[in-house]
Amino acid sequence: MLDFLGASQNVLFSAAIVLMLLIGIVQAIGFAPVDHGFDADLDSDLLSWLGVGRVPLLVFLVLYLACFGLAGLIGQQLSHDWLGALQPLWIAAPAAAVVALPATALAVRAVGAVIPQDHTTAIPVDDLIGRAATIQVGRATPGSPARARVVDHFGQAHHLMVEPDNPGQTFEEGEAVLLVRREGETFRAITRGDHRLPTL
Repeated sequence: MLDFLGASQNVLFSAAIVLMLLIGIVQAIGFAPVDHGFDADLDSDLLSWLGVGRVPLLVFLVLYLACFGLAGLIGQQLSHDWLGALQPLWIAAPAAAVVALPATALAVRAVGAVIPQDHTTAIPVDDLIGRAATIQVGRATPGSPARARVVDHFGQAHHLMVEPDNPGQTFEEGEAVLLVRREGETFRAITRGDHRLPTL
């Protein structure tokens, strides 16, 4: 068996299996994140057929390496049994690469069905513009922002620095304001009236 796996005609397939196992081990002990996407157009027929986007990039890579390595080794074993010789790599490797594509597509669909999908409530910070905020700490004047709290449409609270958009305006603690624009890390706001909201 070791002679077969270490044969020069099989070294690429054996290396793919070893690399797949190493990636799996590294991932299992937590040294590598799996949440990497593809910077590719997912509308592509080939990418869609392969299942790109259904699983994280590292999982896709592991599945392809496994399919490529197994396709090559199985193909070489069949060649040895039927033809009495192993095929040279320049024949076996492209054949295994082609066979691995549909095999990977099937594996991705099977794995994607059982892997929990990530759902994020993260939003771009500019999406907070137009929402109401409450001054929490400090007194906001032009050029001197105060800390405010705003809740996004997911119900997540964000704390940010706010200052009045209009000259001469002042916001006190507990005052409700409306975020109208952002300059760097500071939001500009206008008053929503002279009523106050409870400080949370």
